[in-house]
Amino acid sequence: MEPHLPVLLHEIIEAFAPVRCARFFDGTVGAGGHARALLTAHPEIECYFACDRDPSALLLSKEALSPWQEKVQWIQGSFSKIGSYLDEAVDGVLLDLGVSSMQLDTAERGFSFRMDAPLDMRMDPLQGLTAEQLVNELPEEELANLFFKYGEERASRRIARALVQVRRKERIRTTLQLANAVERVVPRHGRLHPATRVFQALRIAVNDELGEVKKGIYEALSLLRPHGRMAVISFHSLEDREVKRIFRESTEVERVYKKAIAPTREECLKNPRARSAKLRVVEKKG
Repeated sequence: MEPHLPVLLHEIIEAFAPVRCARFFDGTVGAGGHARALLTAHPEIECYFACDRDPSALLLSKEALSPWQEKVQWIQGSFSKIGSYLDEAVDGVLLDLGVSSMQLDTAERGFSFRMDAPLDMRMDPLQGLTAEQLVNELPEEELANLFFKYGEERASRRIARALVQVRRKERIRTTLQLANAVERVVPRHGRLHPATRVFQALRIAVNDELGEVKKGIYEALSLLRPHGRMAVISFHSLEDREVKRIFRESTEVERVYKKAIAPTREECLKNPRARSAKLRVVEKKG
């Protein structure tokens, strides 16, 4: 497994530097990289809420954050339910959206086609439908619409038609089965594997990622105290457009940066997975 490198770490520290963070909500704590840096930079933190849907991520974060265990409250669940976890306002909120490096690198989770594995893709492995169920049970038109809507895949109808033909003969159970079936319909051009957008679309659908983003941001903004800040890191255009829209339309916040912050060239060279990251930061009006 590749080492976990928190994305835009320096920029996150800068974003929260002016804020006295007594109470902080980290809605996607992952392996705890951002949390370690924030707890180090803000010794005034009294309670750090470390939330994640993935129980294996929480185990990693507990190890990473052991020096601050008296300050940290771990929550296994979705950040969209922040209102049910907290009964007081917070000074800071961080959401690092999308799939994590450790999820991509754990073959049996089924997020990546670099390794053959069961088609799962659930961030919480105990909840909801799997990608295998969607691929094998959705009607052809719904499958095509899913690939187009969440993957922005132009060949969505061709791919859906081909997958329906494949599944008539045998159930599509693994990541490589799916990736190979897509590649037979859409030949590879350039560096991007033709199944990349299909996998993105399935992952978003399985985890209701856009619904979670919308609900979670609105919930978090309602719990943010005046002059508190919220930072959101997104990794694809669908997420970023939703974050941008909510922040632009909210009358409760002001943008800290006019445009999204992107990783430096140096960071992208060290961590290629950071290339598509965008950071947006807002401050609650007083």
